[in-house]
Amino acid sequence: MLHELIARRLGVALTALLLGATMVAADSAVAQIPRQDPKSCKGQPEIKPLEPLQLRTDKGVSTFQVEIADSEMEREYGLMCRRALAADRGMLFLFARETPQMFWMRNTLIPLDIVYIGANGRVVSISRNVQPLDESGAPSSGPAKFVLELAAGRAAQIGLLPGDRVTHRAMPRG
Repeated sequence: MLHELIARRLGVALTALLLGATMVAADSAVAQIPRQDPKSCKGQPEIKPLEPLQLRTDKGVSTFQVEIADSEMEREYGLMCRRALAADRGMLFLFARETPQMFWMRNTLIPLDIVYIGANGRVVSISRNVQPLDESGAPSSGPAKFVLELAAGRAAQIGLLPGDRVTHRAMPRG
């Protein structure tokens, strides 16, 4: 019993430590990218080609065309300075390892739903309706290898919940 309690507390402490390290990394990234005036904000162009991604919920299957952010620079700039995001579009961030993630909205001019996805292709958590220019950070509730940004409100519209399946070429099938 005592061993189980110690192991549980150690697991909580380790998770807190990892999340803290991720937040420090996010804070240093925030410091590297300068704030831009929203009126003249310049981000990266749309990343092509777009790739299909499917979200499987209790309401059915929803298909999106997503940009792939798989380099450090693409992940850093994400959807910064974009003025709109179509309902059937998004950006999928690919990471080398599954770790706690935290996204922030510096220079991001549109509200987003941020979907954290585990290495198994299942939704870990969702930060809904994250507001433009909010630099407080939206952390995942657990380790994630993929992060999907959608227009704010889309996750609720399609009934997306933690545990739902995401299908994309970078994720395991099944």
